[in-house]
Amino acid sequence: MTALFRLEALASQHDRSAFTSGDGRLDLYFQTQATQDSRRRIANCFVAVETATHQVVAYYTIASASVSTADLPPDDAKRLPRYPTMPAVRIGRLAVDRRYQGRGLGKSLLADAAVKAIAAAPASFALLVDAKDDQAVNFYKHHGFRQLVGMPRVLFLPLATAEKLLLA
Repeated sequence: MTALFRLEALASQHDRSAFTSGDGRLDLYFQTQATQDSRRRIANCFVAVETATHQVVAYYTIASASVSTADLPPDDAKRLPRYPTMPAVRIGRLAVDRRYQGRGLGKSLLADAAVKAIAAAPASFALLVDAKDDQAVNFYKHHGFRQLVGMPRVLFLPLATAEKLLLA
């Protein structure tokens, strides 16, 4: 059986003009800024492409980040070295085209981001994300992310947990 979608790095052959997630800011970024950010090495953008039509149906971006150890929940912080910050990979943006929402693509994008973070040459402790609204917070929590202390819209997922939850 062939895969319905493939995940790959954003490239010039990907047509982004018809992409509509329902969030104008995410759509505009993807259509006008994602290539520049990749070229400038600010963020890497990866797309889900429908195998049959070659349409871009989802995307996410990742970039290097750090998280203050003081912002982690105490149960997580106590298991870590006493460094002031821990390396992380930030999921900057994640969006699925309206026509493909509700098919599990969001989880596939999270799993792909986890795989890339685990395999990256610079070590990382966790995936980080800034949720845009309460619905996004709930999406990330559903997939195992936890909120930072005092920052309800900033969530993290230790990569060790990601391996168990997203890659199982």
